[in-house]
Amino acid sequence: MTKPPLTLYLAAPRGFCAGVVRAIKVVEMALHKWGAPVYVRHEIVHNKFVVDGLRDKGAVFVEELDDCPDDRPVIFSAHGVPKSVPNAAKMRNMIYVDATCPLVSKVHIEAERHSENGLQMVMIGHAGHPETVGTMGQLANGEVLLVETADDVTKLDVRDPDRLAYITQTTLSIDDTSGIVAALKSRFPAIISPHKEDICYATTNRQAAVKAIAPLSDAILVIGAPNSSNTKRLVEVGAAAGCAYSQLVQRATDIDWRALDGIKTLGLAAGASAPEVLVDEVIDAFANRYDVTVEYVETAQENIEFKVPRILRQPV
Repeated sequence: MTKPPLTLYLAAPRGFCAGVVRAIKVVEMALHKWGAPVYVRHEIVHNKFVVDGLRDKGAVFVEELDDCPDDRPVIFSAHGVPKSVPNAAKMRNMIYVDATCPLVSKVHIEAERHSENGLQMVMIGHAGHPETVGTMGQLANGEVLLVETADDVTKLDVRDPDRLAYITQTTLSIDDTSGIVAALKSRFPAIISPHKEDICYATTNRQAAVKAIAPLSDAILVIGAPNSSNTKRLVEVGAAAGCAYSQLVQRATDIDWRALDGIKTLGLAAGASAPEVLVDEVIDAFANRYDVTVEYVETAQENIEFKVPRILRQPV
């Protein structure tokens, strides 16, 4: 039986960013240095395939520091943690490794700097997301006010409207965030902007790639985890850019083939914590059903690398 033709537009950049590569390397190097088990507070990155692979190597994933023994190393996830967490680890004389993405750490440092200058912070982010919790936890309660939408800006109760600065979660939609920023600047004209855009390069690049493939595609699939903020934003960007069917799949087994019946073009992207092996798996699944022609749509090139923490580069 002849397979129907399908043009598959493969977005680039896609998949692992430098912060995710670094975080996974941190866990692998910790296992090599100290042996198993090594404890990890929260998922090191938001991807079940990655987490399961590290668990098989000896990583133990826990929700809180209280779940870790004192005598084994603990790693903090790429999303960052409140200051109270490393402080508690020090009190218990634990060996700990901070795998926080350097671009998230940049936001932490920025918040601290503004606070030292007497400014109250407004954070644009998603309530409950580990990165938001970690960033807000860099300062005392009440020093960081969270807004999720432009409507939230109208309800803000600030200490001094002339002494404010804002920061953002690194994995947000650029387009959505711009509307919130506009609302902040309209209500608080003196509010100080980040020295450099907080939304990270990987988020920006992957959203631009999805915008490029959306007009070409009958459907878009974004590979990633349902609890991954940057992945969910890619799905939203695909829909906003004009693709009638933009969906998240964790891997090939999640594809809804009935919903894709009759398509002639497909856009394929991957969130920043999705490994390339899952992209290949999805392409192979389509190749089993279609006569696939892959076309690469590259909107940027990435060559950023982050060093692992010094503790992992030192001998035991």
